[in-house]
Amino acid sequence: QVHLVESGGGLVQAGGSLRLSCAASGRTFSSYAMGWFRQAPGKEREFVAAISWSGPTTYYADSMEGRFTISRDNAKNTVWLQMNSLKPEDTAVYYCAAFSQGAIFFRDYGRSDKYDYWGQGTQVTVSS
Repeated sequence: QVHLVESGGGLVQAGGSLRLSCAASGRTFSSYAMGWFRQAPGKEREFVAAISWSGPTTYYADSMEGRFTISRDNAKNTVWLQMNSLKPEDTAVYYCAAFSQGAIFFRDYGRSDKYDYWGQGTQVTVSS
């Protein structure tokens, strides 16, 4: 089991940057692939980015490709989401999540129902 805590959200102007962090408890962090999702008011939770266990493989939603970067450090039990060129439509609560089903990660990384553990979320607000 892993406990996840996000931080780093806040208010930023359009065009600005934020770096979200997700700190994981437990000694098995490296056995989980990790993902970031977001949910705006009145909308469904959507996939943002995902990273494999040791980090060589990353995936991004099309609208985030080139602006967001996901990374991890297993020694620090942490995964980050660097967000650049932020837009007002990026406003949402951002969640990190842990994916334990290794065999299907490369197929299902974008499906929130396949992730096993979730953090409480951190609010990101981008003003125009």
